[in-house]
Formats: sequence, C-alpha cells, structure tokens
Amino acid sequence: MNCLLPRILLICLLAVPSLAATPYSKPQPAQLTKDGRRWAAQTLKKLSLEEKVGQMLNVRYFTDFQNFDGDNYRQFRDQMHKYHIGSITLTVHVDGGSLLRNPPLEIASIANQLQRDSKLPLLIAADLERGLASRATSVPAFPFAMAFGATGNTANAEKFGSITAEEARAVGIQWDFFPVADVNSNPSNPIINTRSFGEDPDAVSGMVAAFVRGAKTYGMLTTAKHFPGHGDTSTDSHLGTAKVEGDLARLESVELPPFRKAIDAGVDSVMVAHLTVPALEPDPEKVATISTKTVNGLLREQMGFKNLIVTDALEMRGLTNLYPAGHGNPAGRAAVDAVKAGNDVILLPSDLDGAFHGLVDAVKKGEIPQSRIDASVRRILELKASLGLNKARLVDLDQVPLLVSKQEDMQFAQQVADDAVTLVRDNGKTLPLSKLRAVTAESEGPQAPAKPSAQLVAIIITDSVVGFWGRGFEHALKARRPDATVFYVDNNLAAPLEPLILQSVKDANSVVVAAYAVPTAGKQVVVDGKLVNSVGLEQSTGALLGHVLDAAAAKTTVIAMGSPYLALDFSGIQTYICTYSNAPSSELSAVKVLFGEIPPRGKLPVTLPGIAPRGTSLSVVGSPNR
Repeated sequence: MNCLLPRILLICLLAVPSLAATPYSKPQPAQLTKDGRRWAAQTLKKLSLEEKVGQMLNVRYFTDFQNFDGDNYRQFRDQMHKYHIGSITLTVHVDGGSLLRNPPLEIASIANQLQRDSKLPLLIAADLERGLASRATSVPAFPFAMAFGATGNTANAEKFGSITAEEARAVGIQWDFFPVADVNSNPSNPIINTRSFGEDPDAVSGMVAAFVRGAKTYGMLTTAKHFPGHGDTSTDSHLGTAKVEGDLARLESVELPPFRKAIDAGVDSVMVAHLTVPALEPDPEKVATISTKTVNGLLREQMGFKNLIVTDALEMRGLTNLYPAGHGNPAGRAAVDAVKAGNDVILLPSDLDGAFHGLVDAVKKGEIPQSRIDASVRRILELKASLGLNKARLVDLDQVPLLVSKQEDMQFAQQVADDAVTLVRDNGKTLPLSKLRAVTAESEGPQAPAKPSAQLVAIIITDSVVGFWGRGFEHALKARRPDATVFYVDNNLAAPLEPLILQSVKDANSVVVAAYAVPTAGKQVVVDGKLVNSVGLEQSTGALLGHVLDAAAAKTTVIAMGSPYLALDFSGIQTYICTYSNAPSSELSAVKVLFGEIPPRGKLPVTLPGIAPRGTSLSVVGSPNR
C-alpha cells in the first residue's frame, strides 16, 4: 500500500493545475498589451481572404432557449463556420411591443456555446440601451436615456455605464451598441425620441462621455450612434431614407459635439446611420453609411477617430431602398460600398451569402484593396485581444449570480427612475392622490380584492393589451388604491370600450391616464385614416384620450410612459407627468409621484412647443384629492 501513495500524490498534483487553470473572461478594463498586439498580427497573417471578410460580418442570434444539438442551432453553427463570422449580435423576439427577454444565466450559457463553436473568439454584441434589462429578466430596470437626461446628473450616466458593463461582461456580452449620441431636436422624430439624452448638445455630450467612462471600468466596448446624428429627422430609417437638413455650421453646433466628446472619452466604436446629409454628401443616392466623404473624410480624417466603425443594420429599408432586388447582388453591392466608404464591420446584412461573396469578389477584382480589408480586420482582432478573448473567451457561469442583479444596482436603477419624473403641467386640482390605506414595503405584495369604486379610474393605453406594458403600473396603483377601476385599452379595444370608460370617467372623482408610447423600430400607426410613422397614439386610442379630456380634463392626470411629446397632440391636458420610459421602475416612480410619496424632481430635457420649454420642473401644488 505504501508504494501506491507516491503515485496517488503524483496524480493529485498533476490534476490540481488542470482544474485551477480553467481560464474565464472577466469584467475588467480592456488593455491592448504587446502580447495581444502580437496575437492580432500573427492571426491576421494566417487568415485567408474569406476568413478576413468573415471577421467583418456581424449576424444576429436570438437568446430564446434552443437545444445545442437541435437542428436550429446546428444550422446557425454551420453558417457561422461557413462564413467565418467575427461578431454576433444577441437579441430577443418581440410580441405585442414587449421584449421576450431571457434569464441572465441562459444568455451566458448561449454566449459560451457560441464561443466554443467559433474558430476565433467572437465579439458578442447587444443593444443594451436600458442596460442588461434590454435583453434579460431579473436585472436592474433602468429607464431610457432621456430619463437620465431629466435627472441632469452625469454621475448617474457614468454609474449606469459601469453597472451595464459589469453585468454584460459577466454574461458574455462585450460590445454594447450604446450610448445614443443623437441630439433629439425634432419633436416629430419617430425612432430616436426617448433613446436620446435630450435636445441640448452640451447636456447630451456630457451624458454620452460619462457613460463611456463608466463602461470602461469593466471593459465593455461602447458604440456612439447614429453618426453623424439622427436626432433632427422625422423618418425612421428602418422604414425609409431619413434626411438631416442644415448646413455645416448647424452640424458642428448640434449634431457632432456628442460624437466628438465620445471620441475624447475613448469610445470604442461609432455606428454610422442610413441618413442623407446634404451638407456632408451632396449625392442624394448616398446615405452616410456608403459616403466616403462622411465616414473616411469626416469621421476618420477630420475628427481623428482611430477605432472601429460599424454600419447600422444593412437590412434596414433606409439602405435597402437604394439597392433594389433584381439588380445583380444588392446585398453584396451595399456591403462593398459600405467598406469602400470606410466601415470596418458590416452589421446584419440583408443577405449574408450575398454580402460575403460580394466583398470577396470585390477584393479579388481589385475594387477593394487587400490592405483595406487588413486594416479593418486588424482593428477587430486588436479589440478582441484588448478584452483578453485570445486567452479566455468563456465566462464563469458560477459568477453570474454574484455579479448580476446586485441589490444596490437594482436600487440605483429605481432611484434614477424616481429622480427623472417631471411634472410639466399642474392645475392644482388632481395631485397628490389620496391612499385608501397606508402603504408599506410589505403591502406592495398581493392584496385581498377590493370592490372597485367610482372614486379613482385609471386608463392604461398600450400598443397591445396582451403585452407587459402597464402591469407594473397597475400593481403599484392597486397597492395604494385597491378600489381603483382600471381599464386596459389598445387600438382595437378603444372604440368598443369608450362608452363604458367615458361614463366611468364622468362618475369618478379622479382620473389617471397612463399612455405608453415609446420609439419602436418600424412602427407605423393609423392616424386620420393614413398609415404614418409615429411615436404617438393610434387613431382609436388617440380619439379616446381626446374624449376623456373633453369630458373631465380638470380631474385627469395624464402620464407619458415614454415619449414626452405626447402632449403636443392633446392641448387639453391640464396635469401632465413625464417618465420618459415604460420600464417597470418608471411605472413605480410615476405612481409614487401620483400619491405624493416622492416629489417630481426631473427637469424636462426637451422643448414641448406651445406647452413647456426645456428645463421645466414643477412642484406639486395641490392637496390630497379625495
């Protein structure tokens, strides 16, 4: 037996290093070392033309559960191998305006599997405009950027960047398509709106730079978008080609300052928009994405940006309209033109095979120099090395419950939402509402049913009554007023329910309307019988709100659970609250203000023409309304 002991000890000693040396990618500041630069250079030399082109392509993957041995995942894996994909955007499905998000551990396991199945480490990206809550459940419920603008505190944006970075890196996401650097100076903007920090270039610049600084704490790559500025348009580039008017002086004073500040702060990438900007590119057939004057001329040369340039999604109609089907290889032509203009990463091409072969053929024919491809791929590889992905590409699943959804982070998200709520109009007759009984932390939970009364009527207007919007608002309202009568309406139900709702409104002492209107890609609504691109309410829900105000404006509080510009369509609003977001945290914040539990501390970060100037911030002047 004694002769076995040395062998057992030797086996144990050999086993310990293999167990302890499992390398995991960690949320820590990015740093390109000499070793990392060497890896990038050596890797670049070994890649074929096809592999280099693949590094420049980005495709999406949905984070809903799939068996990794199933046909769907195998098909995606085979596609990833065939086209040598260099980066992947994780996203979620949408149902009735609601994001079908997934638990953090599920996202982390998917990110790990994608990394295992890729020859080279992947850059895994996501649109995290509300932090990890944009793609995951049970995480801090941050509101949209405009809510941060309403707080006026850049420290909030910096901490938001830090928390988002730590949580995203913990689940395997290294690249955030945020911050939005657009200055939302056009009230009719249907797609930027609350995604922007506001309309003041200096204020937006400060928030953008702060977020970038915060994200660097844990090494998350950031993206300033949508260059050269998507704020002064009235067209959603998902649906058509948007146009930004104004001369160079206007661009220099309004659109470009946030991008300059982002670059100064060390932003890792800039996303170029599908916009026509005559002051930069006189050719109306060349949106910014494919304009050499805009990408190479302005962004690279004049503004001195050295890092990664990524297109907005090439599948968007703002670009595909310029490359009609039936004319050769439209996806390939779009990708070639984008690379020739100076973009490094081709995001979500409408036809992956077409984009891939279009780029490969363009290099082989001499239309795109090999050196141009090498320059982009070197940037991509060096970014991967700066994150240490060349040494450790997997995340430690055991660490996810320790790094994600920290209690202090959840509380901070709620505090930001609380501080953002803005009272824009107050007739002194409706606020604060009275509670049926005292509310404690414990009473936020399930309650015994109370018989609805005529005292308080709440109308929740959403895109779809089967979605999640309004549930948090109703829960918080009923915790304080279990007797409240609550109606959910969307465009299909507004007209049939209108007689009942109007009678209830007339009988009520107080009326609350929570109107959910948030910028949604590709959203079109019917107004006056026409299909329009808008963040406003649809025909029937808009008519219902108008009739409620006609009947009871003096006792009605309207809460914009999203776009603050909602009031521009309803001049009869006498008491108006803005939250700038439909996040659960904003729903609770709105109810807190309704009942006087917190004061409305936010300042309007945009102008509401004819209603209120930027900076408006009222205090509640009424007494408890019975």
